[in-house]
Order: sequence, then structure tokens, then C-alpha cells
Amino acid sequence: MSHDPASGLEGDIALRDGRVVHVRASCPADEAELLQAFERMSNEARYMRFMRVVREPNLDRLRRALASFPKDGIGIVATVPAADGIDIVGSAIAVFGSDRTGCEFAITVAASFNGAGLATALMTRLIDEAKRRGIREMEGFVLSENQPMLRLAKRLGFGIKVDPDDATVRVCRMTFGG
Repeated sequence: MSHDPASGLEGDIALRDGRVVHVRASCPADEAELLQAFERMSNEARYMRFMRVVREPNLDRLRRALASFPKDGIGIVATVPAADGIDIVGSAIAVFGSDRTGCEFAITVAASFNGAGLATALMTRLIDEAKRRGIREMEGFVLSENQPMLRLAKRLGFGIKVDPDDATVRVCRMTFGG
């Protein structure tokens, strides 16, 4: 049996409001639940996450991303029990660069979990796993109007600068020792 490099990600997290989510590495079997999570997102939440209007998920891109974990990145999902099994209420990913020293992160949290500490928990696990896997720099691109994400990035220690190619975007970057 092969060792899953992301197996240390699994566990339950108690949020600030008392709810508990189960966090684990994402896998190709999460496709249907991730698509349901996308459908539950408001238009504004989709815009903040994808930095453009997105009405339909890109299924090929989703499948490629899920298939690339854990070899070419890190995928984490937060789940809660639901009538059909589980619902994914948060996800965080880091896609490794070609030289495998840097990665780009993205995170999504269901509106009903905003302010409960889920984003902080997911980002902390993502950062810890990136460090464990030898990544030296993590960056993400965040719309300047996405103040909650920018506050979170600053709290976690990311440096934040205006994207030189787009003044409406902030580049959040963290460098690890090594």
C-alpha cells in the first residue's frame, strides 16, 4: 500500500461557533460534491474566488486538478454530514510550480461558514503541508475588494502587494525558510 503524502491532513476541527468539520486530502471521488459546492456559491462568491464571472464549472480543469493531487499539489476539503452523505463546505489547494519550489494557493469557504474560522484552519493546514513538502514560496492572487481574504492573508504572515499587471489584484506571498 502506498503512503499518501497528504494523510497527515486528516482530522476533525472544531470551529469558533462550535460546529465541527472533517478535514482531509481531496481525491477524484470528490468531483460530484465539489460541483455541488460550486452550485451553492453565490455569484459574488464565485467572482471573488475566480476573479471573473463564472457561471459553469470547468469540469476538465477540475478533473485535472483532482488527478494531480498529491503529486503536483495539495488539495484539502472540509466536509460535514449531509442527507446524501457529505457536503464540502471548504476547500484549499496549492498547485506546485514546475520547479517544485513554489506554489499558488486558492481557497473557497461556503457562505454559511464565513467567520467561523474555517478559512484560517484550511490555510494553516495548507501552509504546514506545503512546508512539509519542501515548498519555499506560496503565493495567491486576491481581488483588492476581497477584504476578508486579504485580512486573513495578512494575519497568517503573507506579504501583500499590488499586482504590477492589474491594480485590482493583490499578490499575497509567503516565503518559507530553506
